Amino acid sequence: MTTHHPPALQGSLFDQADELRLGPLDGLRRTELGRGAWIDVLPGWLGGSDALFELLAAEVPWRAERRQMYDQVVDVPRLLSYYRAGDPLPHPVLAEAREALSAHYAGELGEPFATAGLCYYRDGRDSVAWHGDRIGRGAREDTMVAILSVGAPRDLLLRPTGGGHTVRRPLGHGDLIVMGGSCQRTWEHSVPKSTRAAGPRVSVQFRPRGVN
Repeated sequence: MTTHHPPALQGSLFDQADELRLGPLDGLRRTELGRGAWIDVLPGWLGGSDALFELLAAEVPWRAERRQMYDQVVDVPRLLSYYRAGDPLPHPVLAEAREALSAHYAGELGEPFATAGLCYYRDGRDSVAWHGDRIGRGAREDTMVAILSVGAPRDLLLRPTGGGHTVRRPLGHGDLIVMGGSCQRTWEHSVPKSTRAAGPRVSVQFRPRGVN
């Protein structure tokens, strides 16, 4: 595991970060996927998100990981960082976002979002394979994963577990998607590699305790 230490953030970015603002969540639009799964999407929830992308890309202690894949160890094709429940998040607007999501979904989720996992997709070669967040409670319980995307848009794909019709949502520039119900058990999601010119993107995944 390698820790990446990007260059220090330019002072002007702190000035830009003052423009960050979250919009209301009443613009969320739900799509029922079937099998008890659904997604809520809100484009542009975070205004001024490009400044947050620059800050996160430069300041977060990104890690490059290697994982066993069949008979060899390979590089994970993205950089990662993880904030446990109680850890200070890398910018106050992320704590504000987590609190707003916890309040909005309190009735359905019944508990707050607690952790934050960050992924840095540096270009179109970075990706994440088809998977569901089934390590922990997501394997047996309905839950939610809320993803805030900053930087250049990348496609998030969803499909029923075992294959079927694929749902595509391009996410970036402050867009929000929430995967709920049985989504982690009955559907899979991925960010595929892109042969098109793809700019860098950071996704922030908020999860309840015990969901990975």
